[in-house]
Amino acid sequence: MDNQSYQQINSIAIDKWADDGWEWSIPITHEDFVKAQNGDWSVLLTPSKPVPHSWFEPMLKSGRLDGVKLLGLASGGGQQMPVFSALGADCTVFDNSERQLERDRAVAACEGYDITAVKGDMTKRLPFGDETFDMIFHPVSNCYIEDVYHVWNECFRLLKRGGVLLAGMDNGLMYLFSEDDPFKVVNKLPYNPLKDPELYARCMAESDGSVQFSHTVEEQIGGQLKAGFTLTDLFEDRGTDEIDAYVPMFLMTRAEKRVRDNS
Repeated sequence: MDNQSYQQINSIAIDKWADDGWEWSIPITHEDFVKAQNGDWSVLLTPSKPVPHSWFEPMLKSGRLDGVKLLGLASGGGQQMPVFSALGADCTVFDNSERQLERDRAVAACEGYDITAVKGDMTKRLPFGDETFDMIFHPVSNCYIEDVYHVWNECFRLLKRGGVLLAGMDNGLMYLFSEDDPFKVVNKLPYNPLKDPELYARCMAESDGSVQFSHTVEEQIGGQLKAGFTLTDLFEDRGTDEIDAYVPMFLMTRAEKRVRDNS
């Protein structure tokens, strides 16, 4: 490893992917923004299955999110935040890629709404006060960080009582397989390149310059429960890799920061 942190390496890698036309860095169109304003909208936490509109209850009222303070955590790219802004939410997007944030700023300027775009590393304490947000929208991104427990604890801290966390994640199984042969098992789990120099070199080559990690369902869902969340719903989803035809590789969860009665 060089002197850069893996977080810096991933920030640079995702900037490059965005410049190269990465699918998660293509902003929504003006037409899609207008559709969202008129109630025709969908958003993704995982590769293909839209998030149910019911997951936005009870904050979605008469099809709107007016006044809802929403954090898009690692959610840059100009895809989800414009939809929520069209629905009336007060949006903040936090991302470790400046290019991803540029996409959100560009859509906001084009469509004439305000957005707070903050560059930062979600492995650190997030730069927001306790109980700031009503909702956190967190698409698949934990594969780029080593410790997911920190993220869940920060989400719990940032949400108001009664707030909702919507999160997408992979189940870690994709890291078992060869990049060249998606049906050949070549790695043991957990997949952590920081603990194996040979794996690190291979990861950098196979992951287009990024450092990635597998996480267990115990970390991903159990971590939310340990942070204090109440899980209210869950769906599986499939990506586009060949192995996805045989087993779902992704999960999305809805969890609440329940108000506790201490009386």
